[in-house]
Order: sequence, then C-alpha cells, then structure tokens
Amino acid sequence: MKVIAKPVEMVAWFDEEGTPHPMRFRITTEDESKSVIKIHRVLFKNEEKLAGKKLLVFKCQAVIQGVERILELKYETNTCKWILFKI
Repeated sequence: MKVIAKPVEMVAWFDEEGTPHPMRFRITTEDESKSVIKIHRVLFKNEEKLAGKKLLVFKCQAVIQGVERILELKYETNTCKWILFKI
C-alpha cells in the first residue's frame, strides 16, 4: 500500500457509544476533480496514538475504478477529521 495522507470528506454513522462507522468518502484527485468512493466492508478497526493525538484506524475494502482495493482511513477524535492514509 502507498501512503497518501490526504484529508477526505466522509459520510459515516455513529453508534450509541460514539464510535464512527465509515460509509463513503469524497476525495479530490490530481486533476482537481472529485471522486466518491463507497466502502464495502470494514476489515478491522484499531486505536493508535500519534504525536499525542488519539486516532481510530480503519482498514477497509472498496472498489475504485472497477478494482477492489484495500485502504486505510484514520479518524482523529479531537478534531473529527478523516484522512485517507494508505491505498
């Protein structure tokens, strides 16, 4: 997987404990167009700390341009920001 670390616009739902569950996200591509990617399955969820920030890491499966890919999304709990970290 290649490290991208780009911020994305995310649609997610939250359960009663406040845990996010990603559904789909929109990313700006190199040619400045927007692309929507639907997450088919969350393979696993993990917690990590990076520079004192609590992050939730989601390893997900999605179809991008007709190819099934594994990607890694990170959710920063303090700022509520989503990052497409690896693809």
